[in-house]
Amino acid sequence: MLSALFRKPATPEPTAIRRIAGPPGGDPWADSYKEDLLGLVAAHGAVVVTGLDLRTASDLKGIALRLTDGPVRETEGFAPREELADGVYASAAWPANQTMCMHHELSYARRCPGLLLFACLRPPTDGGATALADAADVLESLPPSVVERFAEEGWLLDRSYNGEVGATLSQAFGTDDRQAVDAYCLANGIETAWQPDGALHTRQRRSAVVRHPASGRRCWFNQIAFLSEWTMAPEVRDFLTEEYGPAGLPFTTRYGNGDPVPADVIEQINSTYADLTVRRPWETGDLMVVDNLRTAHSREAYTGQRQVLVAMADPFRPPPPDRSSGRAEA
Repeated sequence: MLSALFRKPATPEPTAIRRIAGPPGGDPWADSYKEDLLGLVAAHGAVVVTGLDLRTASDLKGIALRLTDGPVRETEGFAPREELADGVYASAAWPANQTMCMHHELSYARRCPGLLLFACLRPPTDGGATALADAADVLESLPPSVVERFAEEGWLLDRSYNGEVGATLSQAFGTDDRQAVDAYCLANGIETAWQPDGALHTRQRRSAVVRHPASGRRCWFNQIAFLSEWTMAPEVRDFLTEEYGPAGLPFTTRYGNGDPVPADVIEQINSTYADLTVRRPWETGDLMVVDNLRTAHSREAYTGQRQVLVAMADPFRPPPPDRSSGRAEA
């Protein structure tokens, strides 16, 4: 039965994606093959399951409840997204004609999802793949000069919540009450600076290299390039800088000691991701299960009415950088 369910394609697919076929009816299938599916995710970093006939947010929630302890709510999201069922979200608001670069979901948070479950209810007309890259391979492929400093110092994320660009306070924290936001930030190692106009500026320091708890492999786990000002389109960066000033960008990243990250370093990171990217077009009803620590993902530009939902599950706490030695505890 397993040989029929997990049939091998005639031409092997890239190692970051294993495609398996399942019968219609996602919930019973998930009950029966949970161990096998999660074993494949552990072995390969991501798995695509076809033939599940997923149609609604409730369908994805049902699978998440059977494969995991259940979906978790997003906190600190960088862009607004609609919650369609408990713990099931639409894709983050992002222009369809712009690529959302490689990243690990919420890698800047103290509590990150360990698993991502994507469901395609409607594929785009063209493009729009949720592409993948192996984080351990990315680490090994980056120049040592890039890796060593981030491994020593970690990285900083600077954010400005101005209510106009990116997620608002209530979208990111679930509240716009200043005391509640301050309490959350204090508990999660986030520095806060309230501006005279009521806007909030935050800074948080995180590890850039983390050891996978199951495999022991060191992974390039961060959003240094994705949330950098140098990954923005030049015209967008120029507009935001003119509108809010260099210190008021909705987000940018720095070395762990606060130094700016040069544009050529960001270019090198994005180039390495591009070299290691694997992709497969979405088909209606597909389920993709991704190990969020092991595997980075992106959303490519597209045309048409793309509808891909996500549930986040199995939260974990990445070790923080050791401030005394400058080395990540991983």
